[in-house]
Amino acid sequence: MRRRKLSTASTHSRVPRRERRSRSEILNRIVRAASAEFARHGFTGTTTAVIARKADVTEAQLFRYFGSKLDLFRETIFKPLDGHFLKFINENLVDVGEAASIREITHRYTSELQRFIGEHRDALASLVFAQTYSPAPAQGKNEIRSLNAYFDHCAAVTSARMKGKPRIDPKLMVRVSFVSVLGCVMFKDWIFPPDLAREAEITAAVSNFVLGGVVASRGPKNKQKARKR
Repeated sequence: MRRRKLSTASTHSRVPRRERRSRSEILNRIVRAASAEFARHGFTGTTTAVIARKADVTEAQLFRYFGSKLDLFRETIFKPLDGHFLKFINENLVDVGEAASIREITHRYTSELQRFIGEHRDALASLVFAQTYSPAPAQGKNEIRSLNAYFDHCAAVTSARMKGKPRIDPKLMVRVSFVSVLGCVMFKDWIFPPDLAREAEITAAVSNFVLGGVVASRGPKNKQKARKR
């Protein structure tokens, strides 16, 4: 019995055609795959070939949207972190009222900031890595805009409660304070032995340290008023 030979046209008709995917769908696929791979294997242990395969795209497509693995790494860290920080601002940087003292405001902000940094410690560590090994500083789409909003708000609140010219520009002070809190939380396991202090004591110590800097930056007259409150 002779076998009937399938025509080329008939064979091709059985192969399902892939639907054309939109630019946003391809981007989302790449970012999701990259986030999962970076979280699992870190920056050096992740390859763009694996990311492309997991996203069901070619490496050529991946590099069409992201110029390098570092650009992709920054995108998967900056965007989610920016969203988290914006949520933090909306929930915590509400109107504190005129009656609130600088001590109350500082303790509240630093305590909540320590909690936030602790929750997003891994993402922030990845951000530090990206900043350290990037050939150029983060600008434009990679900038954490919500972090700048946090700095601007805190500087405005601090300025409004200071009489006269402060010793240190509030815009500078809030950034130094932020880095102090960031370092204490990020490197907590290195600098605070388990038998040194309880979690609540460390949180209070960090808040008091930041408060001391804020009070010192206010000048002699403002320091006396701060002590009276």
